[in-house]
Amino acid sequence: MDIFRKTPMAQKKSYLQRRLGLAELIFLGVGSIVGTGIFTITGVGAAEYAGPAITISIIVAAICVTMSALFFAEFSSRLPHSGGVYRYLYTVFGEYPAWIAGWFMIIEFAGAISTAASGWGGYLKAFLRTFGISLPTALSGPFNPEKGTYIDIIPVILLLCVTALVVLGVQTVLRFNSVLVIFKLAVLLIFIALGLTAINTDNWSHFAPYGFGQVYGGKVGIMAGASLMFFAFLGFESISMAADETKEPEKKIPQGIFFSIGLTTLLYVLVTLVLTGTVHYTKLNTADVVPFVLRSIGFPLVGNFVSIVVILTLVTVCISMMFALSRVIYNISCDGLLPEQFQELTPKSKVPKKATIFVGLVTMFMSGFLQLEILALLVNIVTLAYLILLAFGILKLRKDYGEPKEGEFRTPWVPFLPIVSIVVCLSLMTQCKAITWYGFIISFVLGSLIYFGYGYRHSKLKAENKD
Repeated sequence: MDIFRKTPMAQKKSYLQRRLGLAELIFLGVGSIVGTGIFTITGVGAAEYAGPAITISIIVAAICVTMSALFFAEFSSRLPHSGGVYRYLYTVFGEYPAWIAGWFMIIEFAGAISTAASGWGGYLKAFLRTFGISLPTALSGPFNPEKGTYIDIIPVILLLCVTALVVLGVQTVLRFNSVLVIFKLAVLLIFIALGLTAINTDNWSHFAPYGFGQVYGGKVGIMAGASLMFFAFLGFESISMAADETKEPEKKIPQGIFFSIGLTTLLYVLVTLVLTGTVHYTKLNTADVVPFVLRSIGFPLVGNFVSIVVILTLVTVCISMMFALSRVIYNISCDGLLPEQFQELTPKSKVPKKATIFVGLVTMFMSGFLQLEILALLVNIVTLAYLILLAFGILKLRKDYGEPKEGEFRTPWVPFLPIVSIVVCLSLMTQCKAITWYGFIISFVLGSLIYFGYGYRHSKLKAENKD
């Protein structure tokens, strides 16, 4: 049984259309990253994990993400083909490790889409309640007959609309996404500008009330906050999924990744400094933390306006993630590890139609019926796991294929940097709760069963090797 058969280093033929430039990639990356992380999780991180030192937690998480981004950049430059980590590991480690990475990516993006849609629904329902408007109890929450809720209908409707939009075509959806991202960035800049007028440095007097925490196994402190804030950076890898639709992908993909991470890190640092400098960190454990702070410092109308814009612009996370996940499923299907029906493209715009519809249906079910708290935690741990595989992959890439050629991106300080990345990712994984680890083990076993039950037998590479 050859579960480590590899695809060649040469780029595979793509039937998708190359239409995207650097600007579209940056908006795709920022649209994926800047969402519930900055509008909700920053407040929770400050209140329960790190206090004002959540800013340091963000920097630690950004360093971890940037190291992985360097590996993404070299792989995408040397192997400019869509599929992200799945495609890269298929080349250096073989089929089964690639499938596990792809499976973890599917869990990550499906979980992120579902939680973002639920977060969007929560913002909208809270906003409607300020006008005395409430949905029937049966339609206002995930399946829980004891509480009288059967389906959370608002996220389902949102994802139905997003699915239809993504099927329309890559340029249409990403142009719409870019407009929403601009609104989102404008709101954050307004928040920072107003917040700076109300900074009270006494709020920073006890900057790290929970301490540094433990490098391994901590539950609170800066390191535990970094594990939580790592979730706020998820989505940068969606840029690598667009390689088949990007002009000059070997150059534009690395540039798009670094611009996106750099811009969002700067925003996160400024936003958290304003949050903890204007309102005491113990009061920040609220779902709508940015509007809450604006109201607290005397800008209630601006706070309401920000709520409206957040409701509109959180849609970008769903759009960007659905775009990326449909491309992951399309690529895995092209290799035979998932049913071939997912390879079907729309005749005109060359969008993977059935893969997109499948993603839409799965995420509609998850956001409408399931309790998503544990799923959100699972997203973190599976992502860290495949980033560890990516770090090992860059070591194997250099060993098997040597240094990058002239004009290709070169990750500095190999092998030192990949080893540091592995250590940091493992540290962040140990900050996760036991129930998250149970979910991780179950997902790994389930992914393995799918591979050996379907993927191994239908692999196109297996058929080619037989011939």
